[in-house]
Amino acid sequence: MKYGRAIETRLRKVLKPNKVILLLGARRTGKTWFLKELLPRLELPYLFLNGDDSSVQSVFSERTVSNYKRLVGDARLLVIDEAHRIPEIGWNLKLMVDEIEGLHIIATGSSVFDLRAGTGEPLTGRKTEIMLYPFAQMEYSKYETLAETGARLEERIIYGNYPELIHLSSNEEKEDYLREMVSSYLLRDILEFDGVRNSARVNDLLRLIAFQPGKEVSNDELSRSLGISKNTVDRYLDLLQKVFVLVKIPGFSRNLRKEVTRHPKYYFVDNGVRNALINNFNPLSLRADTGQLWENHLIMERIKYQSVKNLSQTNYFWRTYQQQEIDWLEEKNGQLSAFEIKWNEHKKVKIPSAFAQAYPDATFEVISRDNYLSWIT
Repeated sequence: MKYGRAIETRLRKVLKPNKVILLLGARRTGKTWFLKELLPRLELPYLFLNGDDSSVQSVFSERTVSNYKRLVGDARLLVIDEAHRIPEIGWNLKLMVDEIEGLHIIATGSSVFDLRAGTGEPLTGRKTEIMLYPFAQMEYSKYETLAETGARLEERIIYGNYPELIHLSSNEEKEDYLREMVSSYLLRDILEFDGVRNSARVNDLLRLIAFQPGKEVSNDELSRSLGISKNTVDRYLDLLQKVFVLVKIPGFSRNLRKEVTRHPKYYFVDNGVRNALINNFNPLSLRADTGQLWENHLIMERIKYQSVKNLSQTNYFWRTYQQQEIDWLEEKNGQLSAFEIKWNEHKKVKIPSAFAQAYPDATFEVISRDNYLSWIT
């Protein structure tokens, strides 16, 4: 089955002449497939180029309007896949959107420092960024019943949502795919584009975080555990966010002395990657980390939902020194919405008293298996 991607609606809305869309996302999330499926339906004459092609890189090396007009020809839409491979791509795109009237451009990249760093300054005011994550529940829900969603929940919590998994029938095939992806693709951008030489250290760092998803992370402790400098840990964590392996969530505070904000939390963009790193694909009934997997799964589904809907809230967690905590906090226009995530809701969960006293206007909701779909679809 071919699942449609929810970002199509937003992409169509922001696809405008003399503007650039940067389509960002981790490797193997289906950026190329998505565009090739979409292009015939856009009803614009298009030119599709692959930035990995050395001849394409050579054509772009002559930065003149006349050269780019010859390249584009009668096309009204230029698509550049793997655009980060082209040197100084940002300045090239700026010249094209400024000087070729009516040209639409879509450029893809598999990391933030691939495209955003290469295009940031030249394309100020000329670009829109769109993220393509692994499949989201809001995309599955268009093609399956509630019963099917329930039946597949555990599989998605364990194996994640990378598109190619849909075509693999056995758990063994899925596990092999995820292990291969982790070993061959996960860190490729870091190793190729930022000069990281010690991939083993990066993998060790990822494994340490994999054993504590949704827990506050001390870079000092990671530094001591790995035997590398704190600055190196900081750098690796930053790069892992830029290649869409990890998401960093800060603590929330409005300067109340009892609130803890020093250490952030990290979540994996995909549970399957996390489980491949620790080589554990056991069913939930045999795991001690089911609650952590559920939290990571739901938070990433919420982030995907926010991205597709282009919502502008800021995400946090909240905790006090007295160990009162809230898993997920969203702030929009000064309004706070708090959410506690539970796999097993055996008893009624109340809003922490310290939070309720400090932020009496905030809303509070428990997200469980009974109501999670309304939160992420």
